[in-house]
Amino acid sequence: MNTPQHSSAQSHAHIGTAGSVPEVGHSLLRMAVGPEVLAVPIEAVREILQVTRMTPLPRTPEFVRGVMNLRGSVVPVIDLSARLGFDATTIGRRSCIVVVECTSVPEDEDCEPTTLVVGLLVDAVFEVFDTLPGEIEAVPAMGTRAPAASMLGMTRARGQVIGVLAIDHILDTKQLARDIELGSHSPRALSA
Repeated sequence: MNTPQHSSAQSHAHIGTAGSVPEVGHSLLRMAVGPEVLAVPIEAVREILQVTRMTPLPRTPEFVRGVMNLRGSVVPVIDLSARLGFDATTIGRRSCIVVVECTSVPEDEDCEPTTLVVGLLVDAVFEVFDTLPGEIEAVPAMGTRAPAASMLGMTRARGQVIGVLAIDHILDTKQLARDIELGSHSPRALSA
């Protein structure tokens, strides 16, 4: 159930920030997250794993499920459903951990960007599909269950409207640190 790994030079080559609509086509990974069907740019995905043993971390919010050992590296696991303000994921036979890589751009120009590797616990992974330039539209001001600030845009696949997640925004290291310190897991934690 592993996907090919992408080099970090490829990662995020065309991924915009939350609210900016990409102008190029994408390959997207379609997955179930709580009550929603959402997608992430495949450029951010390193691999997809079956749910394995996770070590819980004390005094962390509900969205931090713990850490896992990934070939000798400690990788934090975030419950994407809880992170977006939905109920925590109930692990079932189709649940997966989508290992993603994102980059945090520092506010100080003298600092190097940091790369974060995180496992995202999701209810199920369905497929990789392609979008053409212009098929990703802006997120509407209302009508989405997931916080608008957490999405790059909306697209369509298999007759469904699908939110395209802004992984760099959802996993922003400064925001995650604040949310963990406060024990917050509400959708308001993902404001712009």
